Amino acid sequence: MASIFTQIVEGNLPCHKICENDSFLAFLDINPIKPGHSLVIPKKEVDYLFDLEDDLYRGLMAFAKPVAEAIRAAVSCQRVGVIVAGYEVPHAHVHLIPTESMADFSFALARRASDPDLAKVAESIRQQLPRVQS
Repeated sequence: MASIFTQIVEGNLPCHKICENDSFLAFLDINPIKPGHSLVIPKKEVDYLFDLEDDLYRGLMAFAKPVAEAIRAAVSCQRVGVIVAGYEVPHAHVHLIPTESMADFSFALARRASDPDLAKVAESIRQQLPRVQS
């Protein structure tokens, strides 16, 4: 069975998309640790991040960089941190989390966000992408 992320890529499940290209997709986590918490995935379903082909792995990180910069510009935070846990969904992904300190790196802080709140944050981040990509 396809992972929940593959179902999102295929359009069978909704998401609050930030950006995508032929190989990668960035979207908001519906249970964010902090507003702006995003997931960046390869569209190709591979369970474990370090099983990605080298070019796909490098591409994932290169794709995540402007997304992280847009998150930082859109939401008030000191840094955008990265977590790669790899257990929640059997599809390689990185979490981009707006942070103020190490205390923000806890999934225990995650709470379900409302659809209108997610839509507003996603739009704020999307508006910053052209600025960080130019």
